[in-house]
Amino acid sequence: MPDIPTATPRARVRVPLRFADGYGADAELVTFHGLADGREHLAVVLGDPGPVPLVRLHSECLTGDVFGSARCDCGPQLREAVERIAERGGILLYLRQEGRGIGLYNKLDAYALQDEGLDTYAANAALGLPEDARDYTAAAQMLTALGVPELDLLSNNPDKAAQLRALGITVRDRVPTGVFATAHNIRYLRAKALQTRHTLPLTELTGLTAG
Repeated sequence: MPDIPTATPRARVRVPLRFADGYGADAELVTFHGLADGREHLAVVLGDPGPVPLVRLHSECLTGDVFGSARCDCGPQLREAVERIAERGGILLYLRQEGRGIGLYNKLDAYALQDEGLDTYAANAALGLPEDARDYTAAAQMLTALGVPELDLLSNNPDKAAQLRALGITVRDRVPTGVFATAHNIRYLRAKALQTRHTLPLTELTGLTAG
């Protein structure tokens, strides 16, 4: 195991989750002491996690998760993940990494550049920011604190699996999420598939016109 600081659970509280489409699930929310980046990340424990739980690392997206923005697929992915994890048993880590780690204001600045024709990664670069600034050390700390050395990862992003493995977490399998394409996010999804090798089927992303 790499030499990373030890985190410990801080508090656990039961919270019933209810979504706009009527779906609901009971969750246990876990907070932590000692996370490496000092942010208030949250573990959402759903169902009855087994020895190899289903886990999603979900980066916070205010525009998508809260306001239902159609410029990304974050809101639908969050909703899907809660149901799939609750059915099987596992954990959703809600990570405070808005805009792939660049923050909300910078993300909105990047949106403005995307409106001028840049893709999501080129827009970050034009602002002098990393294409993806996320580090998953805190996620590995949280999983270790919860006694999860091995998992199946619900993600289309190969970098999440690679970082977790480098941090000492065994990723047995990477389970793809759904494809939530709209005319508003099609360029975003194609950029993820082409530039960062997300497992998104390009054939399903060619029938929509970018809006």
